[in-house]
Amino acid sequence: MWTLPEATEVAKPNETRGGVTDLAARDCNSAKVPEKHSYKNVLQVLDTPDAAQTLDNTISNLESELSAARTLQESFLNGSPVSEEYKASESAGRRKYFMVIGINTAFSSRKRRDSIRNTWMPQGEKRKKLEEDKGIIIRFVIGHSAIAGGIVDRAIVAEDTKHGDFMRLDHVEGYLELSGKTKTYFATAVALWDANFYVKVDDDVHVNIATLGQILSKHISRPRVYTGCMKSGPVLSDKDVRYYEPEHWKFGDKYFRHATGQLYAISKDLATYISINKHVLHKYINEDVSLGSWFIGLDVEHIDDRRLCCGTPPDCEWKAQAGNTCAASFDWRCSGICNSVDNILGVHNKCGESEKALWTASF
Repeated sequence: MWTLPEATEVAKPNETRGGVTDLAARDCNSAKVPEKHSYKNVLQVLDTPDAAQTLDNTISNLESELSAARTLQESFLNGSPVSEEYKASESAGRRKYFMVIGINTAFSSRKRRDSIRNTWMPQGEKRKKLEEDKGIIIRFVIGHSAIAGGIVDRAIVAEDTKHGDFMRLDHVEGYLELSGKTKTYFATAVALWDANFYVKVDDDVHVNIATLGQILSKHISRPRVYTGCMKSGPVLSDKDVRYYEPEHWKFGDKYFRHATGQLYAISKDLATYISINKHVLHKYINEDVSLGSWFIGLDVEHIDDRRLCCGTPPDCEWKAQAGNTCAASFDWRCSGICNSVDNILGVHNKCGESEKALWTASF
């Protein structure tokens, strides 16, 4: 278990820290995260059979609260805006959610987003009901362009005004920047929502939300969970091939075991770890490799679950007929559903769970 860093002291009024005026400090004080749960009675139960688990959960909660407080403080001290969604969540207290699903998307992927809205992602009041009744948050995750406020940024603002289903990151979009985006996603999500699990999925993958929830719920009492379809493929040193690894000399012939990038999930304590240590976590060119590397040396439970990487029909269709519904489906050869805009509806019709399954599920 990693060492919990000391809490950062918030500057008092009329004090200056690192050139930051007392005005920023007063703003930070006025928006401090409300007092959280008391943990003074934890040591009294350490002689119970569940002592280790209790201590793990306690430290996890403390780390999550520290991360949220630091994120808010840094936003003020750095002069960065704090999202209204964050302010609302903090002012109302940190309610507990089951999972946050972040759908990685790009400026050019409007049609992909619409195809997901028309298939597996609930819309409007149903999405709000999913958050309130099931504790499941779903957002498309995107940063901003190199020229903030440009035409592509304005297009996202307009799309978000219509649908209200985006999570905007303080991150410059770019294919070679996916590792940084992944890091920023987890750090931002754990600050916005206190959830048991944080999921990342690509926008050309079909997801069965209830099945995904049932899979994750089996691990809810375990600390430091990292689940997906684990692999350890070859390290590619040829500059002319896809997934070329510029730092190939660090790995040898094969990567360490890590979850494939189409969909993976981590527990709150690992998302908090990423948030606290984001400035020192190395970014490799491939984001799934980067995520796996951040957990090397930690006491992390790697869970390989092949229901998180089923193929498209007939694979997922046969499994559904056999009562083994897949949580995620895509084509390996395309690293997602091939031509997903046209084909995801067919996958949904043949492999998607019923709408009733989601609303009757208990996590």
